[in-house]
Parts: sequence; structure tokens; C-alpha cells
Amino acid sequence: MTQGKHSLCEEFRAFVRQTEFPCVGAKSALSRDQLVLMTAADIRCPADDRKIVDGIYAFLREHEARPRLFTSFAVVFQGPQDLGEMQFEQHLWERLSALHKLDAEDFAWSDEVSADPNSPDFGFSLGGHAFFIVGLHPGSSRTARRLPHPAIVFNLHEQFQNLRQNGQYNRIKETIIHRDAKLDGAPNPMIAEHGTVSEARQYSGRPVSGRWRCPFAR
Repeated sequence: MTQGKHSLCEEFRAFVRQTEFPCVGAKSALSRDQLVLMTAADIRCPADDRKIVDGIYAFLREHEARPRLFTSFAVVFQGPQDLGEMQFEQHLWERLSALHKLDAEDFAWSDEVSADPNSPDFGFSLGGHAFFIVGLHPGSSRTARRLPHPAIVFNLHEQFQNLRQNGQYNRIKETIIHRDAKLDGAPNPMIAEHGTVSEARQYSGRPVSGRWRCPFAR
């Protein structure tokens, strides 16, 4: 596993730097050098799980020492590059389930969010902190998630709360929604108001129905 200057990290940075890339939060994190990148082998493989967890813990320690807006941790995997949306969703949740099991050895679930992936108050937890997860891969139906290699991005819930408190959240959210709709010609059907449905439905980027049940294994 490598960090920082690996070609996969450069690929991720180039993806976010694209003029039309809709997530202005990610652009801000990158421009401020607050987007922490790590590479791993195969998203289907557990070999790097411990190193990923340790990388997130280091990210959290840095954040706790110097809290800042617009900071994220991303893991870019070497492959595979031919996963369909359902396959990617399966392996995304396999990795998240495995990371949680390692994390549970030392940390309880964040009390900021529910641990029930079907709850409207759900959020993923590592190191006692709540995260919103964004999956990207070449087979995504949304252009903004169509990274050439699979990736998992960990965004702190705390940042969203801070943006709400300072009045920036709605403006940034609407900007991202508008840019994403312009990129694909239609709004993302999975976008929902916080607290109305489980955010787990949005993690993989695959459009799902109301009957969808999260494959998270605790």
C-alpha cells in the first residue's frame, strides 16, 4: 500500500480537477491539500483492510489535532476495472463490513449516528467518528462517479454539521446537485434530504428501489 504520489493517487486528483466535476467540496479539499489519498490492491480482497483502518485512524488523529473544513480520506484500488454496479456495491459493502469488524475491536459505533443501515439516521463509523461514504468505479451510471479505478471516499459527518451551523450547507449542496444534473442531463435520483431515508442507499452510486436492503454485515 502506498500514499500520496502513486499514479492512482494522481489519477484521482486529475479526476477531481476536471472543470465539470460537480463536487465542489472535493475540489476545495484538493486545492487546500486536505484530500488524503491511499492506494490498495483489489477491492474484493481483505489483504489491505488493516492498513486502511490504520490510515483512517491517522487521518482522524490529524483532524482532531487540527480540525478543518473540506477534508476527506480516499482509498483507490488497483482493480478490478470491469465491475458492474451490483458487483461494485457488493464489494464496497464487503470492505466496509470488514473495516467495521476490525474497528469494533477498539471503538464503539459513533453516537452521532445510528448503526442500523436501514435507519434514516444511519452513518458509517470508524474510530468513533461518523462518515458519509462515496463509492466510485468505472462502471458507474453517474459520470461524477466514473473513476477509472474503484475507490472509496470517507467524508466526516462533522463537516456537514459545521457547514449547516455556518450557513454554507444548503448553498454547497444545491451547487453540487445542479452541477451533477448538468453533467448527466438529469438529477441524481438517489439524492435525498438528510434524515428522510438511510444514506446507505447512496454509498455505491447505484440507483436502488424502496425495497433495497443494505448488505452491511456487522
